[in-house]
Amino acid sequence: QSTSEKMLTLSRATRISTSKVLRASFSSELAYNKYPFLERLGLKEENLGCWNGKEWLGNGAVHTAMNPATGEPIARVKFGSAEDYETCVQNMTESMDMWKSLPAPRRGELVRQIGLKLRDHQEDLGALISLEMGKIKTEGMGEVQEFIDMADLAVGMSRQIPGQMLPSEREDHALVEVWNPLGQIGIISAYNFPCAVHGWNTAVSLICGNTQIWKGAESSSLLTVAQTKLIADVIQDNNLPGGIATMCQGSGAVVGQRMVDDKRLNLISFTGSTKVGRGVAASVAGRFGRSILELGGNNAVIIMDDADLKVALPSVLFAAAGTAGQRCTTLRRLLVHEAVYDQFVPALVDAYSKLKPGNPLEPGTLLGPLHNTAAVNTYLDGIAEMKKQGGKVLYGGERIPQELLVEKGLQNGHYVWPTLVESTPDMPIVKEELFVPITHVMKVKSFEEAVEMNNSTPFGLSSALFTKDFRNVFNWIGPRGSECGIINVNTSCSGAEIGGAFGGEKDTGAGRESGSDSWKQYMRRGTCAINYGTSVPLAQGVDFSI
Repeated sequence: QSTSEKMLTLSRATRISTSKVLRASFSSELAYNKYPFLERLGLKEENLGCWNGKEWLGNGAVHTAMNPATGEPIARVKFGSAEDYETCVQNMTESMDMWKSLPAPRRGELVRQIGLKLRDHQEDLGALISLEMGKIKTEGMGEVQEFIDMADLAVGMSRQIPGQMLPSEREDHALVEVWNPLGQIGIISAYNFPCAVHGWNTAVSLICGNTQIWKGAESSSLLTVAQTKLIADVIQDNNLPGGIATMCQGSGAVVGQRMVDDKRLNLISFTGSTKVGRGVAASVAGRFGRSILELGGNNAVIIMDDADLKVALPSVLFAAAGTAGQRCTTLRRLLVHEAVYDQFVPALVDAYSKLKPGNPLEPGTLLGPLHNTAAVNTYLDGIAEMKKQGGKVLYGGERIPQELLVEKGLQNGHYVWPTLVESTPDMPIVKEELFVPITHVMKVKSFEEAVEMNNSTPFGLSSALFTKDFRNVFNWIGPRGSECGIINVNTSCSGAEIGGAFGGEKDTGAGRESGSDSWKQYMRRGTCAINYGTSVPLAQGVDFSI
């Protein structure tokens, strides 16, 4: 070799060696190897973020999944591109005719197997939710259980989708109501329930005969990929087209807005903020599509003077501090009757003092981190504004000191104290939702005043009343009571069972998910007039004889 050739060879070798070192260094920064359940779920250090039903793709931006408890990077996901998204919808369309033609009970059998698959991986999925979202392990497991329960419920639904035979005013005629698949569905879920919300929609939509595409929150991309892998395996095991259930991770601009604007998607189920939801609603309505909107909430609990305080206390504690205040149904406003205020509020403050920060993956931890730095800033700014408006901090109100976190390796986590603020109804911030663990505590003099305060915000998701007076109970759940979609009595406003419909009113959005008759939103209704006679009478007695 000439001198120049030798130098070129050496340069190439150096570049290759340097590249390997950089890749090794880049890879070693990840905490992936600390968590064996990631590999068991089919995840790697580098993952593709789009499943189009035939292959895994990832031609978009690279996202690094973070652990909110430690601040460590976990693994990476390469998002889908606009072109990747298009292949998803094309494969959904190809799969549609075959899938909707299958009898509903056979579609239900697929969902039953998805439920079994989730059972087999519940422990690992629950751990992944805790790792990536930050909620404690028991809540992560419980979220997977929601999807499992939805699968069980949907299997039964698949054999009971009803129609109606209605009487006709015309002789030898019948009116029949039938329900058929709506078509193609888009699911956009949020970070706080990355598994369950997808499950609510998927289990019901699939038994209704629709194909679907899912975009999970960017910051919960590992869960989105892992859950999609499990569902894809079940579909492939049944020799069904993968386009039945596709997934494309990406930003709102690249993937989310395309879903919202895509006329091929007959329904968009969106979970997120009210601000973004308004835009989703307008865009989908503008193309005459359907939407299910699970948006904000400013949920209240009322403690009446006759309430069983031993029942109310743990209910309020979980509603306010569970999931570090990051549930749609989290308690934001606590309305306590003046007769029991001085008894109940100090007991609640004492209960708060027993909540200690910990790693959400460790047994016994009840207080996990906020999801990201933005949430911490929202918390701190919110506390400052509440003080400015006259609020008095009863407990918390600051980040958890580093010295309490260092020994647990959590010093870079997003930990704040759950907070109680004594507020007044005229404080503007009381009517806002901050989505952090801050609860306003306010006195009320009567049931009527409490109901009025409950209904005084733009939102209408969840609410609860603690009382032994059945006159109050039936007024509370009746037309003069709570204006929320969830109206509880003597139990927490946070959390919901899958058997009932989940959703709210006003700025909380529109539509319902989960149980009851929510399935109707995923199907189209047809009214059929059938003439089984030999004459042609017209309705309403119209005579058009020649």
